[in-house]
Amino acid sequence: MDRLQGHSGDVIFSLAPHTLFGAALIGVAIGFLGGLFGKGGSAIATPLLHAIGIPAIVAVAAPLPATIPSTLTAGSVYRREHLTDWRVVRWSIAFGVPATIAGALATGWIDGAVLVKVTDGLLVALGLRSLLSHQQAENEPAMPVRDSAWLLTAVAFSVGLASGLLANSGGFLLAPLYVAVLRMPIKSAFANSLMVSAMLAIPGTIVHASLGHINWGLVAVLACTSVPLSFLGAKVALRTEPARLERLYGAAIGLLGITFLVA
Repeated sequence: MDRLQGHSGDVIFSLAPHTLFGAALIGVAIGFLGGLFGKGGSAIATPLLHAIGIPAIVAVAAPLPATIPSTLTAGSVYRREHLTDWRVVRWSIAFGVPATIAGALATGWIDGAVLVKVTDGLLVALGLRSLLSHQQAENEPAMPVRDSAWLLTAVAFSVGLASGLLANSGGFLLAPLYVAVLRMPIKSAFANSLMVSAMLAIPGTIVHASLGHINWGLVAVLACTSVPLSFLGAKVALRTEPARLERLYGAAIGLLGITFLVA
């Protein structure tokens, strides 16, 4: 038995072999999908971990530190293809990290259930947009940061706030908003999303670790299985034709939003 001490009391659960095996499979899935779709995967990992018997607070916290190495690994694949816009990354981190901290602190006053439903509805809308919109050419530059500073600030702050409130790295919203708001090509959006998501996961990790919500054995299993698959997922994404990748991405996030809405 592992004992997890948190402010809400002792959370006791067993990391039985079948639980570890299930966590390993979840790590494989979120790693590949994270690399393929430019996201950390914590939004998907949490309900799956809870479904195999991990207590809710542990299922929320454990994916956060595991997403850091997996997103950085996938991000390095995109970076070698010169798809990362470091101005966008720096700007997003500058406004996203403080917003993440503010969101985490605001969890005591904001109804998380309402926010989750709003976020799920936004995912459906963004998914439909990706399915129906014309893909911007990969060699066409995104809107310059100097011309879109207020839009980028709004995206970074909104995603950071949601990240803090929902205890995830924010990547599931970053990439589609980069595409929709900044008119960024899909692969560039993934590249930037991965690097920013890694940084947004750090404040949440620190907070949950200080509260005793993280089981590091579970984190190790998730990280060991997700990191190599995130590399593979990024490689597959880079070899996929952009318009097809955006349609696939739109279908995936739309389905994710609908699933969460009806769950």
